[in-house]
Amino acid sequence: MSLVNFSGQNVVEFTITGFDHLPHHKLMGTVILLAYCLALLCSGTNICIISTDGRLHRPMYLLICNLALVDIMFSTSASTTMISALLAGDKTISYHSCLSRVYIYHLGDITECLALSLMALDRTVAISEPLRYATILTNRRVFILIVVSWLIGIGCMGKVVSTADQLPYCQPVIKYVFCDYPAMIRAACVDPEPYFLVPSILGLWLIAGQFPLIVLSYGKLVFTVLRLPHTEKGGRTLRTVITHFIPVVSYYAPKLVSVLLTRVGVRLNLTERNAMLIISTLVPPLINPTVYCLQNKEIRSVLLHVLWKKAVVPFKA
Repeated sequence: MSLVNFSGQNVVEFTITGFDHLPHHKLMGTVILLAYCLALLCSGTNICIISTDGRLHRPMYLLICNLALVDIMFSTSASTTMISALLAGDKTISYHSCLSRVYIYHLGDITECLALSLMALDRTVAISEPLRYATILTNRRVFILIVVSWLIGIGCMGKVVSTADQLPYCQPVIKYVFCDYPAMIRAACVDPEPYFLVPSILGLWLIAGQFPLIVLSYGKLVFTVLRLPHTEKGGRTLRTVITHFIPVVSYYAPKLVSVLLTRVGVRLNLTERNAMLIISTLVPPLINPTVYCLQNKEIRSVLLHVLWKKAVVPFKA
């Protein structure tokens, strides 16, 4: 394709080329579709159970519901583009649709991080201050924290996406597997490095700021539980803490791997970068609702009750 100068306003659509050099498009698309549908089913189930059962209208469950909503938004913004390109063969996406997906994807990314931080805070208060938990974290305070986390994400991503919207584009091609900020910046006919300053600061805040706080929170919880007398309840609490740390690992691991590999001089090629993008987009929305649904006794009991009730009620013609 010859390089033709475009302004941002004249770009009608982008072409997704990240899958062009990979084999087995249909198989990969099917796997992504199944993973996406399973993530929607699990997150949607958690939201339905928590929103319809008044007994679960408590701080921890509000946070689980918020995380499930973020997972749906985060996975949908990227998965639908990949599924369309791989299974339907439609590799084109309109300029404004691409820009909106960039906004939604990165909004989901930052709110996912903040949601995990809030859940770490909830568990820290619940285990460290069990007698004061109900007065420290009320539904109202948790709701305010959730709203503030969304406002932070909306404000930050508004600034980032407006920057991408103002750039001139040399060729309407996205070399990655879906629309995100780095892909759009690298499609523009500008030196990309200056435009990564703000995203780099945000990424540093997420990795070097939020992640250590989450790790310290769960480390404190493990230390607190290990100091308690050895009981069956203490063992269950420790297993719960460790299980709740799994979503944190699934979210941060791809980011940390990319950062660490870059720092030691390893350069990822396009295929490896796209693989990291797919993993970081699909794995957390799959793990999060599964962990909180299977690990949480109350959500699990409500789900089993609903399934059992439907199974025993006879079908009426």
